[in-house]
Amino acid sequence: MISNGKRLAVAALALAAATAPATAAYASPSAYASPAAYVSSAASASADAAAPIGALDRIAHPLRSTEPGTGTADLRALGAMVGDAKVVGVGEATHGSHEFFALKDRLFRYLVEQKGFTTFALEVSWSAGLRIDDYLQRGDGDGDRDARQVVHEVMAGSPWDREEFVTLVQWMRDHNRQHPDRPVHFLGDDIGAPRLDERVFDSVTEYVRRTRPESLPSLNELLTGLRPLDDAIAYLDRPLAERRHNAAKAQHVLDLVQRQGSGGGEDFEYVLQNARNIAQTYTFLSVNPGDQASLTAMERYRDQVMAETTAWWQRRTGGRILLSAHDDHVGYVSSDPTTYPKTQGSFLRDTLGAGYLAIGTTFDRGSFLSKDAALGGDWKKFTVDPAGPGTNEDTLDRVRYRDYYADLRKSPASARSWLDVSRPTFSVGTQYPVGGTPEIAIGRAYDVLVHLHTVREARKL
Repeated sequence: MISNGKRLAVAALALAAATAPATAAYASPSAYASPAAYVSSAASASADAAAPIGALDRIAHPLRSTEPGTGTADLRALGAMVGDAKVVGVGEATHGSHEFFALKDRLFRYLVEQKGFTTFALEVSWSAGLRIDDYLQRGDGDGDRDARQVVHEVMAGSPWDREEFVTLVQWMRDHNRQHPDRPVHFLGDDIGAPRLDERVFDSVTEYVRRTRPESLPSLNELLTGLRPLDDAIAYLDRPLAERRHNAAKAQHVLDLVQRQGSGGGEDFEYVLQNARNIAQTYTFLSVNPGDQASLTAMERYRDQVMAETTAWWQRRTGGRILLSAHDDHVGYVSSDPTTYPKTQGSFLRDTLGAGYLAIGTTFDRGSFLSKDAALGGDWKKFTVDPAGPGTNEDTLDRVRYRDYYADLRKSPASARSWLDVSRPTFSVGTQYPVGGTPEIAIGRAYDVLVHLHTVREARKL
């Protein structure tokens, strides 16, 4: 059973997900203090690990660096693994380690330059993504903001309010200046939390005003009480009946826009997506924090929304996407299936088939930023010792390369049998520590795995 306090914490964290994503699983340092918690002895753990190491050695490729701008020769095998995938999900085992953020930057640059990728998608709100993409396409009209200011304004308080994302956004902006014929984009694929920007509402009302003015009074009536949405977490304090009523109104907004038809062509598709995001956000906000079934349903819905938005963008643009999220979102299964019964990666595989590739991550030791409270508080540095016997990482860290990646789809049988067993793993989100030990079967969760020997905390702005 989950306590009422934890239910509220989970709901609040999920609502903050657009700029401070919550994850299903969190590893406590004490969870790794006693190897006996996982295996009867260190000797049995060693025997369990011995069989797959040689097999993993054969499929491992060395990763020379996680830092962008360090060449691409060591990424060529990864490029072959990507193949013709339209969307490549790249996970992170923590929401606050430098190496995971830097690696995604490095991979994105490589995929743009060598494989024709055009979009970096992140589990932030749709409207936050629009604001960053505006900067990438047009810069700052007043000339008084740089990438650092843009990232800080849009990502303030979130795991992404970091130097590593400034570096990424600055590179994307520079790329667009140098290559206006093949620009890159930034996509926010999440619900509208912690706020829904006015521009999302404005695009809907202006379109209806311009194309079907007779429908404007009905639209404005539906939007009464829905706009503005400045604090989704505070909104959760409203009565459940009121929130469910508003969710129905938001769905009627979407239905009204859909009935307008595509008279505006490409413009209509963009407006329709804005209306869809309004409906999706208010549907998510109809969660009942006191009901575990409702929480689980809403977490499933959130992953579905992120997958649908990503797939919509890929169809609309025809471009290829690097999708950035926590391991528990990009993979096909999560480390907490009770709370997260179906993942974004699973939904994308249903939609895209082999057009989706899931890359998971693990690390053996190091530090990261997280919070020790569900709401509020400061981002703090936490450090974990080397993973204990019986964990995934203990075995993975004994492969011959310090840092490496491997195509799990090509695992020899001796490795496959090990990879398909669920074991304790490091999985850290926006709150740490939280009770319980996450477990996952790596081979069932990902197509490709990146393992890092050690990580350090990300750099705050």
